[in-house]
Amino acid sequence: MSTTNDEKVSKIEIIKRQSRHLRGTIKEALQDGEPKFSEDNVQVLKFHGVYQQDDRDLRAQLKKEGKERHYSMMIRARIPGGVLSPEQYLVFDRLADEYTDYKNMRITTRQTLQLHGILKGDLKTTIKTLNEALVTTLGACGDSGRNTICCAEPGDEPFREEMRHDVLALADRLSAKTNAYHEIWVDGEPVQLAEGETEEPLYGEAYLPRKFKVAIVPEGDNCLDVYDNDIGLVAHIRDGHIEGYTVLVGGGMGRLALDQDTYPRLASPLCYVARDKAVGTILDVCVAIVTIERDFGDRSNRRFARMKYLIDKRGLAWFREEVESRLGRKLEPPRQLEWANGNDHLGWHRERDGVSYLGLFVPYGRIKDTETMRLKSALRDIMRTFRPTVRFTSQQNVILSGLADEQRPAIEELLRASGVPLPEELSKVRQNTMACVSLPTCGLALAESERALPELMPQFEQLFDELGLSDEDITIRMTGCSNGCARPYNANIAFIGRAPGKYDIFLGGSALGTALNERFRETVPFEQLVSAVRPVLESFVRDRESGEDFGTYWRRTGAGGYRS
Repeated sequence: MSTTNDEKVSKIEIIKRQSRHLRGTIKEALQDGEPKFSEDNVQVLKFHGVYQQDDRDLRAQLKKEGKERHYSMMIRARIPGGVLSPEQYLVFDRLADEYTDYKNMRITTRQTLQLHGILKGDLKTTIKTLNEALVTTLGACGDSGRNTICCAEPGDEPFREEMRHDVLALADRLSAKTNAYHEIWVDGEPVQLAEGETEEPLYGEAYLPRKFKVAIVPEGDNCLDVYDNDIGLVAHIRDGHIEGYTVLVGGGMGRLALDQDTYPRLASPLCYVARDKAVGTILDVCVAIVTIERDFGDRSNRRFARMKYLIDKRGLAWFREEVESRLGRKLEPPRQLEWANGNDHLGWHRERDGVSYLGLFVPYGRIKDTETMRLKSALRDIMRTFRPTVRFTSQQNVILSGLADEQRPAIEELLRASGVPLPEELSKVRQNTMACVSLPTCGLALAESERALPELMPQFEQLFDELGLSDEDITIRMTGCSNGCARPYNANIAFIGRAPGKYDIFLGGSALGTALNERFRETVPFEQLVSAVRPVLESFVRDRESGEDFGTYWRRTGAGGYRS
């Protein structure tokens, strides 16, 4: 590794190096009776899939009363490809009821589940219970390979099983190997290493400079924004099988609103890799890429620690040569890619003879019961009665697969009785929305998101209907800050929190996830967001070329005529 002990590194780098492969003093802190962890342990806990948070709705009142913040933990699972058995799903459902403040679950854009509002004293029980259900939280957060995601659509084509195989192989190869997880959460014995062995052969003691994301999709179906990842693998299908992958590198959404040197970036095509039966070739390439980020990524300033900045600083040609040097062979050039859709596989679809799957829209990823829609209860009843395989999507929805065709009427009846609409009963614009969690639990949020976007939706539905755009695929995404957790920067319309009640508006992007948008207006009050976008949509309807989508129109005409 190129990082040396006397190199200037960030505080978090020092914490990682001194953590003894992610042990810190977490085990001791679980017994100290305090409601929160120390700052050093907070950083180490992220690798274990845990974020320490406090309820910001209560923060001001508690401060006024002279009381400490109401601290709790968010647990995020690592679920490669987003697939759970019904039994595993029901474990999450039960834990949400027993241990969380909010009694619900949150689907993330990386096809996994988060549980918010778990008290420190219940943390070990919750993680241990998940481990017993063969679900881990190790690597769901932190500076290592995050949850590896994959197109969630089920089916009996051989390439889908091959993608699943590759997802699991990559998740295993890029996961942390430390024994700390089992020592802390499941009472495992301390690891005994033989002479010359290391606990983390890939990551070492400092792990990666920042988080690292990997995604797999079949060519043509960009349902998970493959260009937004550090590594994107696009499967080329021939005769129903994966012939090989085009490898994309250097994607990432994060930026800081006030730092022009930070920016979102779409991944660049690097090479084509043939797939062999053992998956050794594609694994080797991915590992080589990870080690380059490990050795050369910025460890002094976390703002620039993502691989996208390394590639832009050194150049793609340098990066390719470095991969070839580590592999000991030349890389084939990437193949030309074509995309047909970026939709999320909602509704009923044939999976195989006599079996179908149902893609259900989950409003802003939150699985909960309300007075009008008892989604959490409905999904629990479906799991118990019909036993579907669960597949979370990267657009925060859920697919129920393996359902016999004769079960369809009973499932639809159960959903309607619970107030859960089928996708065809929802407007297209509503189906194409995403929001990050934001307030009250995210410590970085500057404005509302998940709780605000539902208020805008009826206004947009009315506007789209008025302008004749109801059948258009126009994506709308909202985040509480500029970090980009709901992938706003390649949405057609994005509202990005800049201050309480105020948002920057970004327009353009691509419903296929293949283009970035650009800033249109700054610090627009929430009440004016729809009216600010209206004239642009009116111009789109009036001036678009035949068959032109909104993103293409915006990039062709430019923003000059609309800036205030």
